[in-house]
Amino acid sequence: MAVVLEDGSMLRTLENREGAVVMDADGAQIARNEKCPGVHGEAVVGEVVVVGCEDGVLLFDDGEFTKVASPDGYGRIGNQAASDASRVLLGDYKTDPDAELERPTQVSLVDTRSGELSLLDLETSYSFRSLGRGPEGEALVLGTDGALKIIDPEKQKVVASVPVVAKWEEPVEWQQPRPTLTVVGDLAWISDPAAKRLHAVDLTSQEVVNTLEIDHAPNELVGVTG
Repeated sequence: MAVVLEDGSMLRTLENREGAVVMDADGAQIARNEKCPGVHGEAVVGEVVVVGCEDGVLLFDDGEFTKVASPDGYGRIGNQAASDASRVLLGDYKTDPDAELERPTQVSLVDTRSGELSLLDLETSYSFRSLGRGPEGEALVLGTDGALKIIDPEKQKVVASVPVVAKWEEPVEWQQPRPTLTVVGDLAWISDPAAKRLHAVDLTSQEVVNTLEIDHAPNELVGVTG
């Protein structure tokens, strides 16, 4: 993993995946942190770079690393979704290091201003392709109950649950199709591989506004504008 910053410096994972280091454009070390086991996933929130760990996250801001610890000894945050409209980062949250496939019901919310990490139980599981952000900074999670959860990241609560697809279960093989979320503007697009459909949810009205029939089971989604 490597992230090039605006000043030309680079944040990258340590070779042992136990932390991260930032080097300037000339290769000199600016900052280093070796307290992020199992580094996985990154996001940028404003000027803060967030790196996922097996026990929380690392924040890199203004030339320094800050560790934000999970409330559990093993509290893995890997998949993250950031927004230009919010300083709160949405992430997954897993607590079983021995699971072949953990189906978590909690998501993490990290306030990059205060360094506080909060957990929100959705009472439904989700997959690594379930996370997104809305145009106003809303945190979005597509649950295996078939509903799109719209979360107020500041109040840390679900403010709407929009039924979209039938109940589903995350497949063990990560390459296999499952309902997937991507956001373009004020529309959340959700694939429905079991029914061979693609649904559009208007995030303003919080309702399904379009459904497209397609001739194959969709897998990954990429949203573009223009």
